[in-house]
Amino acid sequence: MADLSVEDAIVVVGVCGAGKSTLVRGLCALGYRARECVQEHSYVPTLWCRHGRPRVLICLNASADAVSRRLGGRWEESALEVQRERLALARESCDLYLETDGLTAEGARQAVLRYLEAHGVLPGAGAE
Repeated sequence: MADLSVEDAIVVVGVCGAGKSTLVRGLCALGYRARECVQEHSYVPTLWCRHGRPRVLICLNASADAVSRRLGGRWEESALEVQRERLALARESCDLYLETDGLTAEGARQAVLRYLEAHGVLPGAGAE
């Protein structure tokens, strides 16, 4: 995805395995201008807004068990806690916070679409 520097962009942050990439692909396929920010790997607390405040900031979270199922291997909660600490400002600033443990990819996408539609964020506006 290209970096977005417009106010109407949707930026998605979250811990590894929470569903960021899948959600962004799904939103882009519908015509939304969205990108993933790998804030969980950065010590820069404002990485998600390096090109200006996005119109919508979505923060995803998942448990170690869910991440282990999605990504394989064994993820420890302590490793995700480090990522959550790095995401603290994004979480405080987000427009939508979504726990994805009990959601399928489609369920997460539908929850986000409901939020976007309720807030007047329509596909195609500012699409790449």
